[in-house]
Amino acid sequence: MDLSVIVPTFNEGPNVAELVRRTTQALLGRDVEIIFVDDSTDDTPDIIRAVAAAAHVPVRLIHRDDPVGGLGGAVVDGIRAAAADYCVVMDGDLQHPPEVIAELLDRVEVGDADVVVASRYIAGGTSDGLANAVRTTVSRASTLLTKSMFPKKLHNCSDPMTGFFLIDRRSLDLEELHPRGFKILLEILARKQMRVAEVPFSFAPRFAGESKASFSQGMRFLMQLTMLRFGRMSAFALVGGIGAVANLAIMWALVAVHVEYILAAVIASVITIVANFLALEYLVFADMRAESGLMRHRFVKSFAFNGVEAIVRIPVIAILVERAHMPSVIAAALTLVAAFVVRFVFHALVVYAPKKSRVGKAVRAVEPLEDELTA
Repeated sequence: MDLSVIVPTFNEGPNVAELVRRTTQALLGRDVEIIFVDDSTDDTPDIIRAVAAAAHVPVRLIHRDDPVGGLGGAVVDGIRAAAADYCVVMDGDLQHPPEVIAELLDRVEVGDADVVVASRYIAGGTSDGLANAVRTTVSRASTLLTKSMFPKKLHNCSDPMTGFFLIDRRSLDLEELHPRGFKILLEILARKQMRVAEVPFSFAPRFAGESKASFSQGMRFLMQLTMLRFGRMSAFALVGGIGAVANLAIMWALVAVHVEYILAAVIASVITIVANFLALEYLVFADMRAESGLMRHRFVKSFAFNGVEAIVRIPVIAILVERAHMPSVIAAALTLVAAFVVRFVFHALVVYAPKKSRVGKAVRAVEPLEDELTA
């Protein structure tokens, strides 16, 4: 088979028939298949099956009832299931014109590239399909930030944020990929030095449906970028830093309205412990959740540890304030910095430990107690 076209979808039913029609037309004379990796919560899977029954090329559906890794995880699952070594990845909303696929395939067959990127930012390409000037500015800024963090690996790629590219899967080690969001090309290029070629394309308006871009997607991108560049500990530090700022801001605000500083520190700690856990759960350790048991058990371990840490830390704040005559907010800041490494080690080795590991076995022994505490 010449090519597998991989289309991750989430509630994209109205686009399916048109995408299959245009892709089939664009690749006449080629032996191709289209694989929809679907995480939808609506009737998109039924639409795909109906379109597949009438299509002139093989159309396969992989529906994921328990999606892992977001859009990036869907792409990896599609590449793993593909019949061809050459795999095109494209969105299901037709902002990536299927007519460009033939150009991607022709370019990779020259033989000097592992990845052929459809770029908005080289001569002949445009990003006109972005919703507005804000989206365009954010896209450009994100691209510059990404390229600045990987100047060598992304040197020959003008558009590492695109979701439209062709990859020779023989150049990949799928087990090394740890997709956490929707920028799977960034994940691929940052992990390994690849031979990159580009063809221009015009980013089109959506054919139907609504954009999936959101603030949470932006946060996932920043976390993905941080972890790729600096590792998991840096992402943990980013979350911890934001939490520390929030902690201090809450404490400052409460002290400003004459709440006693110890009580203010307690309130600020409880709020930020819960918020930090949610950020760790869905951003930093998202790829480890599936193997680390139930969320409520993780929450009990995390909350209990942070609670004990706060019980120890808050008296230290009192000592620094009462005996060293240090401003209360500065004292709190120093104790938060001191607690960082211990928090990271505990969460990585205990809270998110795989159940099959030795630590996991130890954790299982106390799960009945966790259930009682949760109740």
